[in-house]
Parts: sequence; C-alpha cells; structure tokens
Amino acid sequence: MKGARKMNSNSMASSLNLFIPLFISSIFLSISAATVVEDLANLHPPSDFNTTITSNCLKDPSLRYCSFSPMNLDEIFRFTIVASHLCNQSKNPNCVESFPRIDLSSQPKTAPLYLSFSFFWKYCPISIISIDLSNNSLKGTFPTDILLCTQIQALDLSHNLLSGDLPLQAFTPLTNLTLLNLSYNYFSESRISDSEFFFKRFNNSSSFLHSGLLPSHKNYRIKAVVILVGFPISVLLLVGGFWWLCFRNKHKYSNSVLKAATNGFSRKNMVGRGEGFAIYKGILRNGTQVRIEMYYLNNSSNNISRENCRNFVKDCKILVQLRHKNVVKVHGWCSDRYSRALVTEWTGEVSLDLWVSESAPPWKQRLKVLVGVLKGMCFLQEQWPEVGYDLRTSSVLVHENAEPLIARFKVGENSSTKKIYRFGVLVLEMVTNGRVMREEFEGSEAGLVECFKMHYPGNMQKLIDERMELTENIFEQAKEAIGIGLLCTDHSINRQLSLGQIFNMITRIYAACLVLASQNHKTSNADGGRGHKRV
Repeated sequence: MKGARKMNSNSMASSLNLFIPLFISSIFLSISAATVVEDLANLHPPSDFNTTITSNCLKDPSLRYCSFSPMNLDEIFRFTIVASHLCNQSKNPNCVESFPRIDLSSQPKTAPLYLSFSFFWKYCPISIISIDLSNNSLKGTFPTDILLCTQIQALDLSHNLLSGDLPLQAFTPLTNLTLLNLSYNYFSESRISDSEFFFKRFNNSSSFLHSGLLPSHKNYRIKAVVILVGFPISVLLLVGGFWWLCFRNKHKYSNSVLKAATNGFSRKNMVGRGEGFAIYKGILRNGTQVRIEMYYLNNSSNNISRENCRNFVKDCKILVQLRHKNVVKVHGWCSDRYSRALVTEWTGEVSLDLWVSESAPPWKQRLKVLVGVLKGMCFLQEQWPEVGYDLRTSSVLVHENAEPLIARFKVGENSSTKKIYRFGVLVLEMVTNGRVMREEFEGSEAGLVECFKMHYPGNMQKLIDERMELTENIFEQAKEAIGIGLLCTDHSINRQLSLGQIFNMITRIYAACLVLASQNHKTSNADGGRGHKRV
C-alpha cells in the first residue's frame, strides 16, 4: 500500500475507544498517503473488532450500526475507512474528535465515488449536520442514500445535472433540515397538490431556482400554444409516418436487422446452402420466426449495381403479394449495394428430399404432396404467370400434415415446358427414394429419367421405394404415376401434357387412393387385421 502504514489489533482498538460517537480510527486520520479505494482493498478488521463494537454500542446505543441485528462487521469496518477519508476530504478541523460536515463541493471526480459507498450512508455518523455536494455535474436521479443522514440541518445539491422526480416523501424523516438548495438542476415539475407543503417548508425562493420543480406561467403559455397548434400537426405527421412505414416499407428489412435476427449470420443459424445462396433461420424483434435466403455476390467488385438492386426489389414486391397455402409466404426483402436477401415464413425447414429419404412416407402422403404442388403451380400459372419457381425436391418444403410449399422463385421465367418437365422429375422422385437414385446417377436428372425409361414397366421393383407398404392397388397406382412422370419429361412437343391434364390425372389417383385406404381400414377391422394382399 502506497505511503505504507500497518494496523494491528491493539492500535485499532485504542483508536476506536478514543472516538466512540463517530467510530473513526485515529490511525486512519493521521495518514493520507493511501486512497480510500486502496484502504478498502487492503485493510482488515483487527482481532478484537467485535469486542470494541459491542463496547461502543453499550456506551452509545444511538450509533446507527447498533440498531442492526446481526451486525455486519466487515461492512461496519469499511464504513470507518470511508468516514475517515471523507472527514479529511471535507477539511474538518479535528476529525479525531468531530465530523460535523461533508463538503465535496466542486469535486466532480471525488463526489460520485463517495456517493457510491451505500454502506457509509447506511451508518451515517450522527454528528454530521451539513452536506454540500454542489457544482459537481452529478447526473441521474436524486441520490436518496444521503437522506439516510436524517439528523442533517443543511443540504446543498445545486448546480448539478440531476433529473427525474424529487422523492418528496423521503424528506419527511429529516425534521431538522432547514436549508435545502436544489437550484440549477433538471428535476421534473412537481404537482402542486404533492409539493405545496414541501415548498412552504423551504420558503427561500433561491432554493428551487431553475431546478425544474416550480411551475412556470411562461411554460404554461408555451405548452398551451404547443398543444393547440402542434397537436393537430403532430397527429397528421404521425398518421402520415405510420402509413409510410406500414404500407411503403413494411416489407423492407435492413442488413443489420437480419444480422441481429441470425446472431450475425452464425453457422448455428444456417440451415442450408446452395450454389450462390445460404439459408438461415432467424427471429425478428417481434418474435416472428423467419427463413432468410441470403444471395452471394458473384462479381469482383463486391457490390451490386443500382439496376440489379432495382430489379431485385421490383421482383420482391411481386412475391410479397403471393397468397396460397402451397406457396411459401414472403415477408419481405433486404437489398443494398452489398447484400440481397429474401425473407419468408419459417416452416420448420424440412425439404422434400429429406422428408422422403428419412421419413419413408406412405404412398397416400406422397400423392398428397404431388396434389399440393400442382395446386400451387395452377395458382401461379393463373394469377401470377410471370413468376417462375424451382421444383427440385431440395427446394420444395414440407409443412405440417404433409402440406408442400413452393419456396424458391424467379420472376420473369415463364417456360411452361420446363415447368412440366420439372414436375415430371418430381413425380418420379416421389415414387422412388429420390436421394438414393440421384446419388446413383451423381445428381443427374437425365440419368434418373433414363433409368425409369429402361425399367418401366417390366422391372417396377427396381423403381418403387422398397420402404413403402405396397398392396396390388397401390402398386398399380405407382405404376400409373410413373407413366405420367415419363410423359411430363418427354421432350416431344406433341406428347407433353398440359398442367390441367396432369392435375386431373394425379387428383384422380389420389382420390382412388383415399377410397382404397378407407376400404382397407374397414376390411382390416372385419378380418382381424389381415388386410389386402401385399406385393
């Protein structure tokens, strides 16, 4: 410890006995080389500290620490250290015998430190009659801890930056307080009903000058003008701003918002990625879970041209209008010079290929997915023909109850031939275990189609997912579905089906499947669970 001095139990005990009312050690007062912070960190109570404290309380029960049971000896010891330093800091003439005032006026670095020692104010020495904390630029609310010194007669907190409500009721125990100066602060204006008695008690007009507490007739006039003129204008501005925010920019997200929603685009939040994009799960500020598809830059300048930004936003303004149960809901977008993203609803993020390969769904659910995809395709073709979409099983999502969602779009792509072809491949992948088949052909759609052509219809066991429970009827339905898929992938213009024809064929198979499922259930109950013959 700087300016070293050491304490022992005997010196501590003797010094405590010298000045019982204040309980300040003369050892502390005689040395000023160490700071209060250093002393609090380095000094420890002597061995007979408990005995000395007990003796002091027997001699003078009015000492504040005597009223606490049990007594916190460490806290009381720290109190004596702070009291010693503060008495000297306040330039009291004889701190060994008297500690009448706390004077930290114009000490902006020291005053906040002593105010932070709540344990000191808790045991505030009963000899203190005056506290001056003026001209310290103190900020925040009124420091209520100092009011624990209930015996004080004067309190000066003028020329600070204190704000908020004044705790009027907290002054009630301070019956000896006659001088109070709160001028030049920023307190909240008090209601007359609450503060009339308080202001009469301290009737010196300078005590509250520019404190913010006193009602001002000039301020009332200004407030009246503001209310009469400003209120209608503010309402108009508020309504206009609300309209602008809600209707013009409700779909636009900043990069910082998406970054916060994904924990900084962390790997933990990444749920998928593809060529030129990554998909994240995010949670917006309002608690909405979203799917964020971030697009990577593919140029050397690391920024996006203004034209590309405009085109992207134009496309997104179309996508946010799409409303269909089999088309993912687009919440909005992010577009600036350095990033682009599409924000859609979060559906659990189970892709169709993952659902088929891991869940091994029955034939009925696979047909339900095909029907749902077709409904979404028909909606887009009829209502939004300019919107293209991706039907790869890695891009189509499966929602609850096997409800599919078309989730990736490209505005401006309107090739019906390509869409029919992609749906044909989707049908073939739904009949088989698509992921296994693609791995066999290294992801080649053409290879998958050729494999079906080679084995259809003679070697169906090679094509149909062996994990499905097949009856003769389901086998025939799967065979018919494969035929539809192969027709869709036939590049011959004369043979390609229309979307309406495909919809009618698939829905007919699905309806027949539902009827068979119902019959199977009744038959199974009637014949003791034997059911229909399996293939």
